Amino acid sequence: MTTGILLVDKPAGFTSHDVVAIARGALRVRKIGHAGTLDPFATGLLVLGVGGATRILEYLVGLDKRYEGTARLGVATDSHDADGEPVARDDRWAGLPPERIGAVAASMVGLLTQTPPRYSAVKVRGVPAHRRVRRGESVSLPPRRVTVRRFEILETDLPEVCFRVTCSSGTYVRSLAAELGNRLDTHCHLTALRRTRVGSFDVRDAAGLAALRAGQPPAQAWLTPLSALAHLGTAEIAPAEATLMAQGRRVAAGDRSPGGAVVRGPVAFVLPGGELVAVGEVRDGLMIPRKVFLDA
Repeated sequence: MTTGILLVDKPAGFTSHDVVAIARGALRVRKIGHAGTLDPFATGLLVLGVGGATRILEYLVGLDKRYEGTARLGVATDSHDADGEPVARDDRWAGLPPERIGAVAASMVGLLTQTPPRYSAVKVRGVPAHRRVRRGESVSLPPRRVTVRRFEILETDLPEVCFRVTCSSGTYVRSLAAELGNRLDTHCHLTALRRTRVGSFDVRDAAGLAALRAGQPPAQAWLTPLSALAHLGTAEIAPAEATLMAQGRRVAAGDRSPGGAVVRGPVAFVLPGGELVAVGEVRDGLMIPRKVFLDA
């Protein structure tokens, strides 16, 4: 395929940009982007948009993420992960009951205020924060609101704690690990992280790096733009209406508004056969195309 959404299982030691570069060379497609980075030390699901499918990545970036990881109690690092330098140690973790660790993790479910780590890709005056920090500059990042849907402890072998977390896009799991330590009255940093899901996409369907390098990702790693947008509302339109939308024109919604007359969020407009025509919105009784995928 030369267009579509491609799921890749990123190995440790590679940046998300490295994987995009490998995909460009292997698939011989220049236009490739991703729907959210993974830190170099992390592994797991990276969602790529290939060819024209890069235009739908903005509708995938905000999907919830699921991770599995390991954190070490008793040591804090300046980056909140194993790539950073230790800045504090203690042994207050010794003797912590697993039940208490699990209860504290569960207490972190919900809406949280989180400050991104200084070593992050958040841009400060156009430059990633981690670059400014490594240049010796002082960086202050504003807090953000994130949502933790689920935070469960899978296994405890002190000082190591294995966990699974489902959270909103933009959540820093290494900051969650540090906060877990704070609430347990000890230090903590992330030692391993694997992203297993993005929305409904699962890393079990993803292409490994060897298959990607060979230019032969398995069939299940590919999704059509329409199937990748299954989380959106949909509205079926007639061929004549599709022609109008392909010209960028608005079409009367009538009684076809998904979910009723008022629709929140983007909507996929499709032909009866399932072909994606456009993504747009339904407002004031009109279906309004914002991104058109059908040639006029």
